[in-house]
Amino acid sequence: MTASTSGLRDHLGYWLRRLSDEVHSRFERELAKHGVTVSQWAVLITVHRGDAITTREVARYLDIDAGAVSRLVDRLAAKELMTREPDPASRRTLRLALTDTGRDLAPRLAEIADRNDAHFFAGLDPVQRRQLEDWIRRLIGEAHPEPPAPPTP
Repeated sequence: MTASTSGLRDHLGYWLRRLSDEVHSRFERELAKHGVTVSQWAVLITVHRGDAITTREVARYLDIDAGAVSRLVDRLAAKELMTREPDPASRRTLRLALTDTGRDLAPRLAEIADRNDAHFFAGLDPVQRRQLEDWIRRLIGEAHPEPPAPPTP
């Protein structure tokens, strides 16, 4: 062992993972009281806000596999929180919709998410919080850059 060898706690990735684990675990425990997982909440809130309304759109929005989203929707449908409905504009497309129960639950879960964020990030003033978010977004973007747009004819 040499003093010049970096240790586990010398790596920012270690601290980011620890923070992510802490934020996720606390949120997961709170959501479990409502019978929902973090992944299910992500789909539920995305549809509730109208950020995406088909399985494919939700998958793109959450940056996860469409098959995983489909399985999450199956679980949400089994809990009577979400349905799949035909899209009047396309016979091949199914739109995701919240049931009345899902529409009632989504804002309550969003409040839990807000309280969870406040628990971990209340020590940052609004400018610092925005800076942290901007830095993380930039680092993620640099690690996973968007492919260049195809040339226009």
